[in-house]
Amino acid sequence: MKALKIESHKGFFVTEGGGYETVDKIDKTALLRLVNLALEDGFEIDEFDEEVLKNQAHQIIYKSISEKLIDLNKKREKFRDESEQLYMDAYEKYKI
Repeated sequence: MKALKIESHKGFFVTEGGGYETVDKIDKTALLRLVNLALEDGFEIDEFDEEVLKNQAHQIIYKSISEKLIDLNKKREKFRDESEQLYMDAYEKYKI
């Protein structure tokens, strides 16, 4: 299932229930869910194409979100390693 998709010249994001909503209705909860999806294997979105995505507001929102999610997805292994190391240091410090 795609996290972001372009259909009927509009941008959509996946909702918690598995449906899709237009990107102009995205909120912080949905953004957090998309970030979590970007950190998983198998993350997939439609590539931004302003020729296909005709709605100008959707173009701006979709492009911004997709660029950040793609960047995060590419850095997910580094992010996981750093997170695990952070918790390992705290664990070692406080273990008996």
